[in-house]
Amino acid sequence: MAIDRIVDTSVHDEDSEEQRIEVTLRPQQFGEYIGQERLKKNLKLAIDAAKKRGEPIDHVLLYGPPGLGKTTMATVIANEMGTNIRVTAGPAIERAGDLASILTNLQDGDVLFIDEIHRLSRAIEEVLYAAMEDFKLDIVIGKGPAARSVRLDLPRFTVIGATTRTGSLAAPLRDRFGHIYRLEFYTPDEISQIITRAAGILDSKIDADAARLLATRARLTPRIANRLLKRVRDYADVHGNGTIDDGLTRRSLDMLEIDELGLDPADRQLLVSMIDHYGMNPVGLNTLAAMTGDEMTTIEDFYEPYLLQIGFIERTPRGRRATPKAYKHLGRTLNAE
Repeated sequence: MAIDRIVDTSVHDEDSEEQRIEVTLRPQQFGEYIGQERLKKNLKLAIDAAKKRGEPIDHVLLYGPPGLGKTTMATVIANEMGTNIRVTAGPAIERAGDLASILTNLQDGDVLFIDEIHRLSRAIEEVLYAAMEDFKLDIVIGKGPAARSVRLDLPRFTVIGATTRTGSLAAPLRDRFGHIYRLEFYTPDEISQIITRAAGILDSKIDADAARLLATRARLTPRIANRLLKRVRDYADVHGNGTIDDGLTRRSLDMLEIDELGLDPADRQLLVSMIDHYGMNPVGLNTLAAMTGDEMTTIEDFYEPYLLQIGFIERTPRGRRATPKAYKHLGRTLNAE
């Protein structure tokens, strides 16, 4: 069975209080958005040029690990363009009629944000091709011999797609994006600034040492940073006077079993299983999924990115294996196998 993880980068429940709080913490303009400086610089230029010409910005594809701010960046782009944003997700568009309904309700300059765009079916992608390139929509009216194809004109709009897997996108769809950007992991200093900003929005007091400590445990990911902040805030309200200081933060993180690198029990269980059963030998993704009780996609999207980033696992043609750095962190002897 999968372990419920405080450092999970997915949104647990779209209708939950957690999701509503997360939305309030999201920056609305580039001036509020901390980090991703290279990406912001390129997007600012594209937006300024599009506004000067009186045109919508070219279609944008944002990719990278979960929790780094792809949805937030889409909202910021729409706000900077001064347009409305319509939000949907790949799995939610099941039929061509669903996409047609969304597209025909857009206005000139609107942004259509498609999260998990790699999960669109091929049939839906083919409808989207012409809509993105020619701003035309081909629909079939009627059935059988009486069926006829009708081409509708669409307003000029911008698609912003978000994905954790660019390789899963069909090449024709990927080629229709004028801007393709990867969101990078944040630096500890940027995460510390994000935590301080979020604490202010939540009306919580946090000192600089506590913010820096939380930043080291947040896996370089804003979503995890905000989630940890809310848990530490709860601890400070119950066991302190509401002010988040270094001592309260350490005790809270110890209770949550988040170590100094941001690893939680599920990460450590995965690494220990790899070391105990396979040593330095590679292990397949199927086997890793069986060890954790998670899907293979969960391993790839939620475990691997950070463990690869900090050099604790590596990919080989025969599978994944733990590195000497992982052995050292867990206090294991390299030749224990």
